[in-house]
Amino acid sequence: MHGKYIRRNLHDQVRSALGAFPAVAVLGPRQCGKSTLARAIMAELNEGTYLDLERPSDLRKLADPELFLADRMGRTICLDEIQRVPELFPVLRSVIDEQGTNGQFLILGSASPELLRQSSESLAGRIVYLELTPFLLDEWPARGPGPLPLPFFRGGFPRSLMAGSDEESLTWRESFIRTFLERDISQLGFRIPARTLERLWRMCAHHHGQLLNLSRLGESLGVSHTTIRSYIDLLSETFMLRVLPPLTGNLKKRLVKTPKVYVRDSGVLSALLEVDSRDALFGHPLFGAAWEGFVVETLTALLPRWRASFYRTSNGAELDLVLERGRRRVVVEAKASSAPTVTRGFWNAVKDLEAEQVWIAAPVADSYSLAEGVRVTPLGPLAEHLQALGE
Repeated sequence: MHGKYIRRNLHDQVRSALGAFPAVAVLGPRQCGKSTLARAIMAELNEGTYLDLERPSDLRKLADPELFLADRMGRTICLDEIQRVPELFPVLRSVIDEQGTNGQFLILGSASPELLRQSSESLAGRIVYLELTPFLLDEWPARGPGPLPLPFFRGGFPRSLMAGSDEESLTWRESFIRTFLERDISQLGFRIPARTLERLWRMCAHHHGQLLNLSRLGESLGVSHTTIRSYIDLLSETFMLRVLPPLTGNLKKRLVKTPKVYVRDSGVLSALLEVDSRDALFGHPLFGAAWEGFVVETLTALLPRWRASFYRTSNGAELDLVLERGRRRVVVEAKASSAPTVTRGFWNAVKDLEAEQVWIAAPVADSYSLAEGVRVTPLGPLAEHLQALGE
């Protein structure tokens, strides 16, 4: 399976964007499959050029970027790991404006739009950003035995998911964490001690799915809460953490105003928690929170145009995920049980929000109604349903 391209959900969207914009940026964490996706797309284009800017031989080709790019006018050029050469952006703007056509550049980067913005301001109005996540549930053809899908245990990074064994998968994830801390962060220009960032990342793993307490984290690490905020932002902008905001609005309720924090990839979460087997994950106190994070990540990635939040009031009404677009509102509760039960706080929240649809995502075999307007369902069918809803 290593040699076979598994078509990503983003494939057609990238092709469409190349027809509508001069430049298309595909962003996502390292090793999530950006290069594989780009190579597959470039193979479909006539006389396209792919450059890996981490490869010295490819980097040397851009010693005179204006000459190199002018020589390939009319062809799509893919620039992989663009954050390594931020000085290219003004040159790209000049070339784009000179040619005046769409589909000139496919840009790949391991940093978020927030981190790239200072370098890409010159491409305003000329570029569109798309995010590639690790494999989503519906992209992985081999679901595996049992009600819990393999990506829940191994995460969605291709080399972790495609590993020959769970042990090999865990070894890859541990190596990924080390490389991210010791190399990737410094290459992005940040001078943060790897050990400090590792401790914070692991602390966030142990607080996975909980309210983000910056002051407590700062006290534990001996730094200010504003410094912790900047570190959290960094981990968020490099796709390692998701900071899920609380629902706000005129609901005439006393709402929690603090966001929740999740480690975005469930496999990386297990590695940070030093969970070395499926049995250990089943017995871990954070098993339920791990499932909640997996549900949140799966559904928010499938519905990027929907606003995602959680709902919690001071009197205990709570829902894990609220998805909104315009006046539409769908709510989802995650339960890591084959026979899920819900609390009074769930019913109070459902009543408060008056959502269009109410779902409970659980590792069950089939969907069924828990009450009028409330359905328990496996995550896969729920993801398919909500993806169709969002189109």
